[in-house]
Amino acid sequence: MTEAHVPARVPVLVAGGGPSGLAAAIELGRRGVEVLVVEPRTVLDPLRPRAKTTSVRTMEHLRRWGLADRLRAAAPLPVAHAQDVVFCTGLFGHEITRFPEAFGLWTEPRRIAAEAGQQAPQPDVEVLLRAAAAELASVTLLVGSRVTAVTDGPDEVRATVEGPDGAAREVVADWLLGCDGSGGVSRRAIGARYEGSSGALPNLSVTFRSRALEERPLCALGVHYWVIGTERGGLMGRLDLDGTWWAIVQGVDTVAEDADPVALVQAMVGADIDVEVLATDPWQARMLLVDRYRGERVLLVGDSAHLNPPWGGHGFNTCVGDAVNVGWKLAAVLRGWAPAGLLDSYEPERRPVAQRTIEAAGSQEAFLAPAFSGRDLDDDGPTGWELRAALAEALQVKDPEFHSLGLVLGYDYPDSPVVVPDGGAVPEPALATFTPSGHPGARLPHAWLADGDSLFDRLGPELTLLRLDRDADPAPLADEARHRGIPLAVVDLRGVPGLRELLGEDLVLVRPDQHVAWRGGAVPDAGALLDRVLGAAVPAAAR
Repeated sequence: MTEAHVPARVPVLVAGGGPSGLAAAIELGRRGVEVLVVEPRTVLDPLRPRAKTTSVRTMEHLRRWGLADRLRAAAPLPVAHAQDVVFCTGLFGHEITRFPEAFGLWTEPRRIAAEAGQQAPQPDVEVLLRAAAAELASVTLLVGSRVTAVTDGPDEVRATVEGPDGAAREVVADWLLGCDGSGGVSRRAIGARYEGSSGALPNLSVTFRSRALEERPLCALGVHYWVIGTERGGLMGRLDLDGTWWAIVQGVDTVAEDADPVALVQAMVGADIDVEVLATDPWQARMLLVDRYRGERVLLVGDSAHLNPPWGGHGFNTCVGDAVNVGWKLAAVLRGWAPAGLLDSYEPERRPVAQRTIEAAGSQEAFLAPAFSGRDLDDDGPTGWELRAALAEALQVKDPEFHSLGLVLGYDYPDSPVVVPDGGAVPEPALATFTPSGHPGARLPHAWLADGDSLFDRLGPELTLLRLDRDADPAPLADEARHRGIPLAVVDLRGVPGLRELLGEDLVLVRPDQHVAWRGGAVPDAGALLDRVLGAAVPAAAR
């Protein structure tokens, strides 16, 4: 849409059209909410892939949007190609150890989730999300412009939008989602500030091509390779099956030293191979979290609220989780079936998730490649074998970085002001292992049904009440929701083997984001229950 057709007033203005902004726009646009997305980047640079891991949970959201198969078809690296992270002394050297099915990369369906993970460069994911958002009639993508100023207020937000020609105009919105990252204006507009630290080691990302890596046999087949014991350590992997690779060289200070990216890649590979450098990016990991997620009509989403280190591939996925959470809630408020108090649950739910994710990923800063450097690892005799065996054992500390379903699927909201606790057991948080649980606040445990459908595919687009026992009566809640104009689907799953035991109760109320809001044997007070889960009584202190 051209500048001249940009509305002067919109229900929702999204500042920033990266993964957070696009995911939020899709959540809102699928529900018919008018959204204006303002994004300065006209080109998505394929040579600077940034995130490469789309997690199991994000793939479940993509499935809900009808996009999971589209991403897999577009991804240049199929899951079937490789699923393991390999630690080695060089791509032509010795394998030290491996972590199989890393990042949820499995090739056969698992009961635990509706989707496997997917390796795909972030620009490819953004291209897909842009296309999906543009297909929605209520979403306007304004590419090439940026939000340069935001004034928050009790009833509306006023934003200055600067076009590619430098001309500025004012857009008034009922709500603004600040998806403009660390350098945007949204965070400053509400007086929020980052708190945290940066990683100890500088890093250099290199995108390159090499004939040798296609023609010579590698030490192993992996989706990522961690190189240990060479002059330069770090990690690398394929971007596609056509000869494009990425590398992250750890401990390279491009300011203090004359860093030659060709020599750095060769040092990691362990051979003087041909290297055609396509792009380089110096960076440093950051572990930052804002002290508040919202003002009055401005809500921070994704990188504007938190900056995660990349270890484990959680940053982009945490951003999408934010967008899903705030997106359905804001749509419910704007469509009139939930009070504005529902939005006060956004920060209490999502900020602890970001904090836990930052801590988990940040803990791997102590175990980067330079921490495991050693001599004689490439020795072909008994000394080399003994050293590699000892190092393989020490490297098990890296397991939570690659097997983190406890973090990816296990985040929940048991203390949320819009969740009704039932006094049941809540599994202890874990990183590497995930225990499905139907307790209120948890992601609904997944199951495959007899006809091959995912349980998640049966859920309605808004609230869903699952009926699991023949004597359980959904009518009180369904009737109250109908009376109030609240969209509620009742799904009868009586007789499905094992499902009642998995979910823990006869009736389970599921939110649009697939988290459990309430469960019980019978509906106590339907009106009070809906008031609670839709935020009619959220205390102001929860903001």
